[in-house]
Amino acid sequence: MASATIAPALKQPAWTNDRNVLRVLAIVFVVFVYVLPLIDDSTKTMDFMTKAMIYVFLGMGLNVVVGYAGLLDLGYIAFYAIGAYTCGILTQAFHIPQWAAVPGVVVACIIAGIIIGGPTLRLRSDYLAIVTLGFGEIIRVTARNLTIDAPDGSPMVRGPSGMANIEQWSFGGWSFTDGLNIGGMFIREQVIFYYFVTTIALVLGVFGISRLANGRLGRAWKAVRDDEDAAEAMGINTYTTKITAYIIGAVWAGLAGQLSATQQLSIAPTSFEFLFSALILMAVVIGGMGSTPGVVLGAMFVSLVPNLLRNYEWAENRYLYFGILLVVVMLFRPKGFWPATDILPWSSEKIHKWLTARKAAKAGKDLIATEEDTYE
Repeated sequence: MASATIAPALKQPAWTNDRNVLRVLAIVFVVFVYVLPLIDDSTKTMDFMTKAMIYVFLGMGLNVVVGYAGLLDLGYIAFYAIGAYTCGILTQAFHIPQWAAVPGVVVACIIAGIIIGGPTLRLRSDYLAIVTLGFGEIIRVTARNLTIDAPDGSPMVRGPSGMANIEQWSFGGWSFTDGLNIGGMFIREQVIFYYFVTTIALVLGVFGISRLANGRLGRAWKAVRDDEDAAEAMGINTYTTKITAYIIGAVWAGLAGQLSATQQLSIAPTSFEFLFSALILMAVVIGGMGSTPGVVLGAMFVSLVPNLLRNYEWAENRYLYFGILLVVVMLFRPKGFWPATDILPWSSEKIHKWLTARKAAKAGKDLIATEEDTYE
């Protein structure tokens, strides 16, 4: 009888490595968002894409709270409002540029995060969700009734009318409103602001949060999310870990609020309703909780799809069709577009293993046929 032979192990090609494919997709996405203004720099496109990148930034912040730490936050929009109003009040009352107001926004969001997170993060699941929902409503109602006069006596914060004439970003004597000339090509304000928001969203939002999630603190967040009692038994200070995640999420939302205020050049309390919190939470859930590429896809989905549906004759019922799309997505992708449990949703490594198994099975059949021929 012929001696049994073992099929040689197949070397895995570079294209089947999930992390290599993920890097390529990330590069393609970055190239696309930076090249887009060269293809279409219309005001409508720049406005939609700028809002989409702000959604990405917001989604990455909420992903820390919900996706990594497992804290259900239904009042996330409150920190967005705090950041918007803080930057508006500081720049108008003290006549400082937007970049100088950033520390004030960060401090205000940290204080707000400690005030609401300190006494409530000992709660879990539904109870925490109800408290954060109430906090979001308190901030919305406060913003609607807030009136503050400028040092010269003119109205600055006007209750339901919000704030107007928010200053655009400026550095030295140059402002985004001046535009920019590069090699004879004039770049207008909307395009500059789009690049500015995109860079912040990618560097701070995507890269920064990803680095935190892969570090020691990120592993502590995931341990608390998976089993808080077990994490505490292993020596993790669960309270400190949760409030750290909550404060980081608050700061990210506050910075997004500042970016949104400078895009619209005004602040309206109607922008801070619960529906907006639900949309950002939807972006995290539908993209894949705890998944960086998933949250990016989810944020782009919830921000762009309703706007794209405006272009059709059923624009009046666009949110109806948007809701139907959400139901369909959750039926076919219950873990989200890009779950955190899969590096890639289609997993090229699984494809490689399947090809390897097929070749091994074929080699086994050839071996059996050879043995049958030998017996005959």
